[in-house]
Amino acid sequence: MQNPFGNNGNNNNDDNGNGMGPGGLPLPPNYATMVHTESGDMRIAKVGFSFTALIFGWWVPVFRSDWYNLLCMLGISAGVSMGIASFYHVNIAQTFEMTNTIMGIVWGFFYNMMYFRHLSARGFKPADEHSKDLLTQSRYLK
Repeated sequence: MQNPFGNNGNNNNDDNGNGMGPGGLPLPPNYATMVHTESGDMRIAKVGFSFTALIFGWWVPVFRSDWYNLLCMLGISAGVSMGIASFYHVNIAQTFEMTNTIMGIVWGFFYNMMYFRHLSARGFKPADEHSKDLLTQSRYLK
């Protein structure tokens, strides 16, 4: 199968191990695959800035069933909103909207790292050598 993401002149399609994800679909080079050691459950996600977290905010962990990071995101956003509202004596609802916009940028930078670290804590391991190298170079895993 031809890799639609480009293979830089390499006809082996080995951008991600063998270049293929589940079902034989090609993976972009900035995506990592994690597999649970006991159940065999597989998770694939991007390494780097999360545009989905920037745009959709706390809906991203809902779609990924990542309840731990959802609670972290909501708790931090609520805490920052209450802190700003109490310091400036403004309406908490308006402050929460403003804070969600600002925190969306913050979550864009940190959400994928939080997601991979939580997967690792739950027993997931990189599925191949490319994923392991990508996650350690990005400092997502130790």
